[in-house]
Order: sequence, then structure tokens, then C-alpha cells
Amino acid sequence: MRLGALEAGGTKMVCAIGDETGKIFEQVSIPTETPDITLPKLIAFFEGKGIEALGIGCFGPIDLNKNSDTYGYITSTTKLPWINCNIVGAFQKALGCPVGFDTDVNGSALGEVTFGQARGKNNVIYITIGTGVGAGVYVEGKLLHGMMHPEAGHVLIRKRSDDEYEGNCHYHQTCLEGLAAGPAIEGRWGQKAVELKDRKEVWDLEAYYIAQALVDYIMVLSPEMIILGGGVMHQEQLFPMIRSYVKVLLGEYIKTKEIEDLEHYIVPASLDDKQGIMGCLELARQALA
Repeated sequence: MRLGALEAGGTKMVCAIGDETGKIFEQVSIPTETPDITLPKLIAFFEGKGIEALGIGCFGPIDLNKNSDTYGYITSTTKLPWINCNIVGAFQKALGCPVGFDTDVNGSALGEVTFGQARGKNNVIYITIGTGVGAGVYVEGKLLHGMMHPEAGHVLIRKRSDDEYEGNCHYHQTCLEGLAAGPAIEGRWGQKAVELKDRKEVWDLEAYYIAQALVDYIMVLSPEMIILGGGVMHQEQLFPMIRSYVKVLLGEYIKTKEIEDLEHYIVPASLDDKQGIMGCLELARQALA
């Protein structure tokens, strides 16, 4: 198969041509501007490439209800020019091929369970922590949808008593994104995360907040593996700290082989930051099937 993949992010759009095995033949990155500027550039990349289907993993919120009048739209996003953008319709009209559509983080989860370390597992969570926080949830062998899709980056978090930062989420203030995303780290400490690598207190607090959220996800969704990606998680010193806090916060309530081996349960992404675009190839394959 010859498939197209689009990982549509708020800062950049990654376009690729590949196949059903996850092999990528060609890939480019295009800045995310307004739909009028960006969509024609994206369409031009895919035109004439002979793709049989296109898979799109898109920033959200998006409408995934195929019975909805606004299926395939970006909806109430904070990226104001993209509100009510019919992104799926634009590509269907221009390319005339099937289009698979899901959130960018669901695409990353799909990439990991199809091509990465989570192959063979039926219940997996992929969480990206960077400029924002998002989670892709794969349950009983399929991506989780509901009235829309998970927005697990906005679970509410209990602040630690020594943290005076107020949080910066416009909607919830002290949700996970408001306390632990890259802008929150910079807002709290006055420097970007990459400049704070040697400040143990920075990462201890970050690990505490991430662990709180992971415990909530574990209790509600009972995943077989939790994968952490995104720019903040390039700070690899976070992983043992997160695992330690998860163990404490669980309080020995859950006893499974996964929890007994947290080093192989809470893990970094495995596909060299290509899990998203590879997941989009799988979205395309599924759309074609």
C-alpha cells in the first residue's frame, strides 16, 4: 500500500508518505499558520503521490462522531484561526481518497501498539507532555472515543503545599497541563525546562504531579503499559522519580506483575519520536480497509 500521513500539530504539520509496515519513504514539516495558508501547502504535498488513503492525527478538540454534521472538524481549539475548520473535508475533496481521522495523541498511541513496544497489548495509554498535555487511550484493542475523545491532560491535580505557582490553564488553572506542561515549568521557575536540567527540585515537583495523574489513569483505565512522550519527557531523570511517586501514591492497593515492575510499565516512547506519524499511517490503512 502507498499511504499518506499527516500529524497536525499546533506549531508544525508533519506530512509523510509510507506504507502499512510503518516504513516512511518521504517526510516534510510545514509550519502551522492559518488554514488558508497551511492547508493548500499540505494538500500540494500529497497531490500526485499516488496515495490510496490518508491518515490524520490532529490537535484538538476535534469531532470524531461520524454521525455528526461536524465530523472531521477541529472544534473549540485555543488555536483560534482553526476553530470550526473542516480539515477532513478539505482533504477528501482535494485528494478523493479515504481519510482516517483521530487526535494526535491517539495517533501516537496507535503507533506504539502497531509498530512499537506496546505491540500485543490491548490496553495502553500514551501521554505527551510538552507545550500542552494530551493522552491517547487504547482500550480493548481500539482507540477510546466517547462523546468526543479523552482530554486526560486536563484532569484536576492536588497542589503540593510547597508549590506557590497558581497554574496557567485558561480553563482549569491547576489541571495537569496547568501545573506540569512546559509553559507551567517556565512560569514557575522563570526558565525553560531545558535550562533547568540540574535543578532536582524542579523535577521532583514535576514527577509528583505527573505521578498523581498516572495513578488516576491506572485506577480508572487499568492500562497494561503507560508510555510518556513529548519534550518535557526528554528529561530522562524524570522516569525513576515518577515511578517512585506512583508506587507511594498507589499505597500497595493494586498488586499486579505490571505494578511490581514499574521500570517496564511506565516507559519512554520507543519509536524515535515517529510514533505519531507512524500511527497516522495505520489510521490511513484502517480507513482503506
